[in-house]
Amino acid sequence: MHSSFAEFSILLIIAAIAGLVATRLKQPVIISYILVGIIVGPVGFALIQAHDQIELLAKIGVTVLLFLVGLKLDIKHIRHIGPVALATGLGQLLFTIVIGFILIVLLGKDWLTALYVAIALTFSSTIIVIKLLSDKGELDSLHGRIAVGFLIVQDIAVVLAMMFVSALKDSSAEDASWLVDVFYIFVRLAGATLSVYLLMRYILPWVMRYIAQSQELLLIFAIAWGSALATLGELVGFSMEAGAFVAGFSLASTMYREAISARLSGIRDFLLLFFFVELGSKLNFSALSEELFSSLVLSLFVLIGNPLIVMAIMGYMGYRKRTGFMAGLTVAQISEFSIIFVAMGITLGHIGEDALGLTTLVGIITIAMSTYMIIYAQPLYQRLAPWLGIFERKTAFRERQEGVVLADHTHKPPQVWVFGLGRFGKHVMRQLHSQGVVVAGVDFDPETIRILNEQGYTAYYGDTGDPEFLTSLPLQDSRWLITALPSQESNAAWLHGLTHTQHHAHIMALVRTETMKLHMEALGIAHTINPFLYAADHTTQLIIKDINEQGSPS
Repeated sequence: MHSSFAEFSILLIIAAIAGLVATRLKQPVIISYILVGIIVGPVGFALIQAHDQIELLAKIGVTVLLFLVGLKLDIKHIRHIGPVALATGLGQLLFTIVIGFILIVLLGKDWLTALYVAIALTFSSTIIVIKLLSDKGELDSLHGRIAVGFLIVQDIAVVLAMMFVSALKDSSAEDASWLVDVFYIFVRLAGATLSVYLLMRYILPWVMRYIAQSQELLLIFAIAWGSALATLGELVGFSMEAGAFVAGFSLASTMYREAISARLSGIRDFLLLFFFVELGSKLNFSALSEELFSSLVLSLFVLIGNPLIVMAIMGYMGYRKRTGFMAGLTVAQISEFSIIFVAMGITLGHIGEDALGLTTLVGIITIAMSTYMIIYAQPLYQRLAPWLGIFERKTAFRERQEGVVLADHTHKPPQVWVFGLGRFGKHVMRQLHSQGVVVAGVDFDPETIRILNEQGYTAYYGDTGDPEFLTSLPLQDSRWLITALPSQESNAAWLHGLTHTQHHAHIMALVRTETMKLHMEALGIAHTINPFLYAADHTTQLIIKDINEQGSPS
């Protein structure tokens, strides 16, 4: 017992150090965990012998992951995915499966392995993408909302794929018709759907009212419910993963899902460590060397092919090339689900270990590369923009239909322009307008522009990094240009675009950190404002004023 505990301590220390290195390199910790598995496994220093314990924790981690995915898929949210997210998600899935299958067969794999790996290549990492977009402040942008929409489509697809292939394991009779097998699979799916509906409609709301009276009990119930349905899913012919997803989905429409999700997220991250460590420890490097060329070919396919199909679909649907490019980059990697899906195929006896090694290599390469692609999306777009015109119609009618037509120029040219209409930018714009200042705003979120225009403000939809767009704005007579753009890259692109205009205005920049302030000053912006510091100063002054007026306590 002591030995196992010591091994876990060593494992966690190594994982923490590797995670720190990955964070410094701006990489997701998933990659570092796989490398930790290699280091502590038989290929490396063979530091870990408690394989059974790690395997159990890995299974629980996957169960919690699928439970949380189901918990996020609120029916009300699914109804509002939107046609572009649905079309882009399904189009990318179909394209990647078909072309990927052909590529993998040409690389010498049998048809079943090719099908499994091709399906695995379609799934993008929701966790990684949402974190990167959130860090950049782009989660609520147009391309961010579209990306989240088709990531939901992918999440649904991966669970359906898991349920379908796991149900095939009972088809052992050689003379059985595959049509009969498929029929029984759909019967099981229909039965599972009906059972979940009855639970969600009549039983779970009543149970949850009593459970939720204790936060500790709510967490225990969530884990118990997920584990129970995961076990039941395996018993009735599906899989533990599918059962865990159904357990989460059954609670997704309750008012308690956010509380459950918040408490389980940390547990998920901790337990998934063991899944990826176990995966890394089982990698066969002699087999991996044979898959190196195939993994490079498939990685290039995912890094380039997936974004291209997203841009093509969104361009056809009437979106601008920048929107399609930014959304397309979010599918330039495969997911942790891809590895889980292929591992499940090995457990079911459908494919061999070589498929897992190939998928893992593709995962490491694409996750590492796509992370930098998303982080540096703006400068990457600026370099590639001249060649992306084929993905844009002459009129981006979709974005114009969403209320993003440029507002008419006011009779008086704006004295102040606000670029980036988030919470800070919108508030500044409204305050200036209320004081009689002629002010206009610019943002890349069509919904924000539509609302502001309906409220009587002058708001323009456009790409702040596009020099042609900036030259079309009446900036010549403005006195102030204020940037509240979220990132250093977008501010740098905006300043570069301004060099093509005839403005003579002062420039002020919103900064969120001292590092960002120094960066803005290095770019030539003398006036910066940190709203957090101003709010802290104002709060302090109010408290001191109140204390001075009341006098010291006697």
